[in-house]
Amino acid sequence: MLRVREGDESSFALLLEKHRNSVIHFLFRMVQNRAIAEELAQEVFLRVYRSRESYEPTAKFTTWLFRITTHLALNHVRDRRNDRLNDSIDNNAEDAVPRQLADRVTNVEQRLLKDARLSEVRNAIEQLPEKQRLAVLLHKYQEMEYSQIAGVLGCSDSAVKSLLFRAYETLRDRLKHFSPGSDGVKGT
Repeated sequence: MLRVREGDESSFALLLEKHRNSVIHFLFRMVQNRAIAEELAQEVFLRVYRSRESYEPTAKFTTWLFRITTHLALNHVRDRRNDRLNDSIDNNAEDAVPRQLADRVTNVEQRLLKDARLSEVRNAIEQLPEKQRLAVLLHKYQEMEYSQIAGVLGCSDSAVKSLLFRAYETLRDRLKHFSPGSDGVKGT
């Protein structure tokens, strides 16, 4: 990014190539729409490029990048909150998959069960309060350390630990039916 700040266009192309997929992946988990995630990612890198002259390396580049990404994602989610709530309510009834399995599970059935479980986990994460959801996404899917997450969210390391603790407790409670011995469904 320092070379980009100095006007090196090829360095920006390298930054884009290196970080584009992780930004899109993170955005997709926030907005649940690939096309919107790609549009938002373009806006993220446009903002990075526009801010190149004022960039100061006070933290890791990825912390700064994901702070921009997080703000854009939150703005989008806030703008679309009512639409998303309506869609979520409508889709829950249609997406329900029975949890009882036949004695012999075929590959198709296994795949459907796995997809249903992943969908349920995604929905549980999506229902977390905003900061908890962001902390989980950055921690589990972007593999950021507490200090990096704190930089992105603008809070202390201990606040991140608390956010993650509460989020994981909520997820454990919401997804406890995946645990061995509960309702006969084996854990994932």
